[in-house]
Amino acid sequence: MKKKRYRPGAPRHTPLSPKPDAPARGTIWLYGTHAVAAALANPARRKRRLLATEEALEGPLAAAALGGIAVESIARAQIDRVVPGAVHQGVALEAYPLANPPLDSILEAAGPAPAGRRIVVVLDQVTDPHNVGAVLRSAAAFGALAVIGTDRHAPHESGALAKAASGALDLVPYVRVVNLARALGDLGDFGYWRIGLAADAGPALASAEATEAVALVLGAEGSGLRRLTRETCDELRRLDLPPGAHGATLALNVSIAAAVALYELARPAPRIDP
Repeated sequence: MKKKRYRPGAPRHTPLSPKPDAPARGTIWLYGTHAVAAALANPARRKRRLLATEEALEGPLAAAALGGIAVESIARAQIDRVVPGAVHQGVALEAYPLANPPLDSILEAAGPAPAGRRIVVVLDQVTDPHNVGAVLRSAAAFGALAVIGTDRHAPHESGALAKAASGALDLVPYVRVVNLARALGDLGDFGYWRIGLAADAGPALASAEATEAVALVLGAEGSGLRRLTRETCDELRRLDLPPGAHGATLALNVSIAAAVALYELARPAPRIDP
């Protein structure tokens, strides 16, 4: 059998091991241009291997700070074997998950918000990693301090979550707590006004009084906020959707509801002239 010959100047890709989808113990695969670029730029992120196609290295990833990690230039089909079924955009990073930061340290370090309001997002057993990632992305866009979820019945860090967050996972702390009611109590002790979002609430979120610090609490789709979570909130508010044939019957996806609510909380309160 003749050995395969390579054309001069053609890229020579090194074959991966027989089990390329088996990362080192304790690591995960992050994929997608924005997720990987943000992870590479995060000094708190421990990285192990960076796989990329030549097209990805010449594209958006070209401006990314690689953080001293060597790049393994390989074919797209080989990355498909590492993260099968993922929309990886030609790049995958084997890295260690971020440490779960203590909530108290985040709240103690928080200074005044640029718009005069500090916002923390609290998720009550939201289980879909794509939803949590999308909430993180909105939280980053609106300058939220952190996204808080439960340690159980909620996703831990994964490639799917990071891809949905589009880089926000390495920008906004994702805090997982054992006892959500206790965490809400801590937020209250730090001066946060805890607003639970509920479809059956009377007043609309848009009419909420402007407070310096707000904890926006959202529940899972379908079940909504749990009883103890509702009771721990200072008040319940709803999103004021426009009237129509569909508004009364269709519920918003939790990540979309979070984006709309963050917009309401982040914009300046309307000025009322005497």
